[in-house]
Amino acid sequence: MRRVIFNQKGGVGKSTITCNLAAISAVEGKRTLVIDLDIQGNSTHYLLGKKVEDSDRTIAAFFKDSLSLSLFGGNNNSGLESAIHETAYPNLFVVPSHPELEPLQGRLESRFKIFKLKEALDKLTGFDAIYIDTPPVLNFYSQSALIAANKCLIPFDCDSFSREALYRLMQTVKEVKADHNQQLEIEGIIVNQFQRQANLPQQLVSELIAEGLPVLEAMISPSVKVRESHSVSQPLVHYVPTHKLSDEYRALYAEIHK
Repeated sequence: MRRVIFNQKGGVGKSTITCNLAAISAVEGKRTLVIDLDIQGNSTHYLLGKKVEDSDRTIAAFFKDSLSLSLFGGNNNSGLESAIHETAYPNLFVVPSHPELEPLQGRLESRFKIFKLKEALDKLTGFDAIYIDTPPVLNFYSQSALIAANKCLIPFDCDSFSREALYRLMQTVKEVKADHNQQLEIEGIIVNQFQRQANLPQQLVSELIAEGLPVLEAMISPSVKVRESHSVSQPLVHYVPTHKLSDEYRALYAEIHK
């Protein structure tokens, strides 16, 4: 199963959700791969403890290879395989991001390489679950991820601006599904930074549910433990396995795997 975590609004917890769901997947015994398409590289740093300086072992190298294929062959999939890094955690792997993604974007768009990630993942073997982190904007990389994925998870952080962005985002996903990827489904809206005692978050979530939107029951609370886990580059199930927040992520994981 390939899941993309996507929102065109920044600061909604995409990378945190991506890495923590992937970490639980790995703990459950599934060989799990995270692909970091966000130029900021937050998922890369979270899982590896550092950014990757050598672009030849990142997702940037994969996309560069797609631009250099000749008429006489070349295998884009091998470029993806060579960019896979082991993390410190069993069954958990990552294809790191790199700043070179930014200057590559225009060339990739002009050469219509939007299906290359999907083609490579169709050939990639050895993984039970793939999670794709995306930039907080609809660009070449986020569209590539939506085309390559089966399911889309949408983080939502309970404010009025996020609500307006949510409607636009869901329309975008529907358009990608109609035009490029009939398998793509919105798996659910993840309510993040949910303050259960505050009126506005309760109201917004209730209204979304009343509208029939696919809001997931498992919601993620705000906690300083998230920032702490970022600072030590340890997903929550490893950093604070018995904490309430880790239990919330386990509940979220269980819900999407019913």
